[in-house]
Amino acid sequence: MTTDTPRTVLRITGSDRTEFLQGLVTSDVGKLAEGIVYAAILTPQGKYLADFFLVPEDDAILLDVATPLAASLSQRLTMYKLRADVQIEPTEITATRGVGDTPDGAFADPRHDALGWRAYDGRAGQDSIDWDAIRVAHCIPETGVELTPDTYILEAGFEALNGVDFRKGCYVGQEVTARMKHKATLKKGLDVVQVDGAVPVGTPITSDNKPVGTLFTQSGDRAIAHLRFDRAGEDMQAGDANVSWSGRAAHQA
Repeated sequence: MTTDTPRTVLRITGSDRTEFLQGLVTSDVGKLAEGIVYAAILTPQGKYLADFFLVPEDDAILLDVATPLAASLSQRLTMYKLRADVQIEPTEITATRGVGDTPDGAFADPRHDALGWRAYDGRAGQDSIDWDAIRVAHCIPETGVELTPDTYILEAGFEALNGVDFRKGCYVGQEVTARMKHKATLKKGLDVVQVDGAVPVGTPITSDNKPVGTLFTQSGDRAIAHLRFDRAGEDMQAGDANVSWSGRAAHQA
């Protein structure tokens, strides 16, 4: 079954909107001049709070976020704005998406070419697409599935997904994220595994009765998993399913 999280679009207005967001989110808001931006907001400890798209709109910025996170994100942004000239309000705008060439007025999804396009102008989307199959093939995390309050965004591949910019300057959680960036290698993270069997999202993965990680979205005989790379291998278990991992492949140059 394809993950289909509903979306909410907020509108951010006010003369300080760009500078305000630039000091909070993981990506360079200045790139809105070129189109849509994928970003996240983190805790001061560098853990994930929400991921979203920022979309240019005349004298405003649209923020496209998973509906379950919209209220808490709006509340947090309001807390941070203090005396800045920034207004945040919900809209009735619908986010739609499809694959293939990007239509006029739509935006190419900045995370990966395989994710097609996103639009905010009322056009119909392509609802019959197996988005989970695309996500698993390219190890692309989903809000509320692979992306949880325990997530560190570099372990979730945000650099390859254009979701973090290391040249933009400070943002909330930047110090922890930068330290992880400059480690020799990540010891844990998301990657694609082979699965023989079917188990629920969130099933623990073990090897020789030792914890290795967690199995998330599955499509056919492949799945996205969060792994401890030093313990992962070709003979693992997740519930009644056999799991194998032949070495890190996702998000590699």
